[in-house]
Amino acid sequence: MKEEHNHQEESEQLGFLYETPKEIRNQKAKDLGEESSLKSNEERVEILSKEHFPENILILDTETTGLDNKIDDCLEVGSILFNVKSRSVLAQQSFLLPVQINNAEKINNIPAEITRLPQPLSEAIKYFESLVRVSDVIVAHNAEFDMKWFGLNKLPQIEKQWICSMDDITWPVDRQLKTRPSVRDLALAYGVPVWNAHRALTDCIYLSEVFKRCSELEKLLTRALEPKVLLRAEISYEERYLAKKAGFRWNDAIKGAWSRKMSRRDMQNLEFPVHEVDFHS
Repeated sequence: MKEEHNHQEESEQLGFLYETPKEIRNQKAKDLGEESSLKSNEERVEILSKEHFPENILILDTETTGLDNKIDDCLEVGSILFNVKSRSVLAQQSFLLPVQINNAEKINNIPAEITRLPQPLSEAIKYFESLVRVSDVIVAHNAEFDMKWFGLNKLPQIEKQWICSMDDITWPVDRQLKTRPSVRDLALAYGVPVWNAHRALTDCIYLSEVFKRCSELEKLLTRALEPKVLLRAEISYEERYLAKKAGFRWNDAIKGAWSRKMSRRDMQNLEFPVHEVDFHS
């Protein structure tokens, strides 16, 4: 018991840097039926060196003329290259793409005519591609929406892995956020002033400021990168509020059911039974 107590004190002194790999190894150890405690500081360092942590992330947002990428267009892209370890903005960029009409002008306040004013668009896209190239992952709020515009018209295809800050990141409970928070609510929860909304670079700035203030960012990003499975909630009509509270959506990925994609780790914390469904079924 004394040896275990000393080991616990030693672990706490190592701090957050080693917390995430320890949890990952402990989970692996449980799966293999091994002892979950680490034996030495050297073992912690070895495990840390083997784990992949995103060093540079590209925070990205788009503004569009509508919701359907088959008939609508992306008219603005904003991005911030963010270094996780130093919590620093390395570069930021935004540019407009020319459109003839913007049906979403009341939302994003971008008149179609200004998108057609002269600007170095080809150079902007090349610079954007260089930011994507030096990033480890792409982070977007509601990434499923943003990613579908790339590879269309003048925008390049993005082959990097994406993290959705609304669906993939499980924000700390003490921030008292909804399961799928808005950018505005996320910013306010971290003490970031909200001065404007629905411009691409502005929303990227909000996320970067949240990340600067997030002491658990490494752990949150690592967990966000865990593989996701599609889950169907096995729940009665009377208890549907539990599914909604957990971020499940009705009639979305699975017609006539509450469903959500999430990691198997987070699945263990649900208050109701679920059934894993094939993504392509």
